[in-house]
Amino acid sequence: MTGEYRAVFDAEVRFANGGGLRTEGFRLDVPGPGITDDELAALLVRHLGLLMVGEVRISNRTVVEEPHKGGRGVAAAAPGGRRLVELSHEITDGLVTLPGWPGPRITDWLTREASRERYAPGVEFHVARIDMIANTGTYVDMPSHRWADGPDLTGIPLDRLADLPGLVVRVPAGTRAVDRLLLAPYEVTGRAVLLDTGWDAHFGTDAYAGPEAPYLTADGADWLVEAGAALVGIDSINIDDMTPAAAGERPAHSALLAAGIPIVEHLTGLGALPPTGFRFTAAPPRVAGMGTFPVRAFAVLDG
Repeated sequence: MTGEYRAVFDAEVRFANGGGLRTEGFRLDVPGPGITDDELAALLVRHLGLLMVGEVRISNRTVVEEPHKGGRGVAAAAPGGRRLVELSHEITDGLVTLPGWPGPRITDWLTREASRERYAPGVEFHVARIDMIANTGTYVDMPSHRWADGPDLTGIPLDRLADLPGLVVRVPAGTRAVDRLLLAPYEVTGRAVLLDTGWDAHFGTDAYAGPEAPYLTADGADWLVEAGAALVGIDSINIDDMTPAAAGERPAHSALLAAGIPIVEHLTGLGALPPTGFRFTAAPPRVAGMGTFPVRAFAVLDG
């Protein structure tokens, strides 16, 4: 049992200035099973951001116990105390991040045995070496990754990478294209917008690069730029469509990075986050001349 509830209902909305809309089988987070029709109507109006509503009629209502999916009307419950949530994949020797691209090679530069010859008796150290391409594991893209004259890892201020107010967009199962309409209900200005597609479940398998991998559309990317998102992340193989039908176009990369909005790809564990009420960090080292690099992505939740 989750201790969280959602209402399932039909609704008829009439606007004070004329016109209306109908919903059937709408599901909405509610604070508890005792919610009234009037309270549910108010939550619906707030969740959809409707203006000039004259009347809302609720019918065929049931309340079910299931986890919240995120909405404007119900605050996400957080456990007591400060909590850190890991959002990055572990990098291991030979890890395949992008099929056909080389995996990292992790070796010893200085072994413990060899170090004993350099130090006093009983003192030893280990120094490892990693050879990898920048697009390994969970990584961040900077403007210079796409645009030759864009800033590299040293050129983006920390306030675009660290301690950002976060927002999770739950992408419905089976949805490939995350477009403007799916994003429109959210207030993204100044936030790290994290697209929770659930595709990270396929990481490390052939299905991860399959034709059903979710992505952000050109229209969706343009909306995020217009709305002032600070950073955009996704738990899929690429923020753009990688199928042959896309013909190598990368509209999401192009629009976001042209606007100076960092992109974090190959996130994982977004399902453990509430819709809002957390801080997000994905900061890489300051390496000059590079436009992408692995990050330790994480969220901070305060109870």
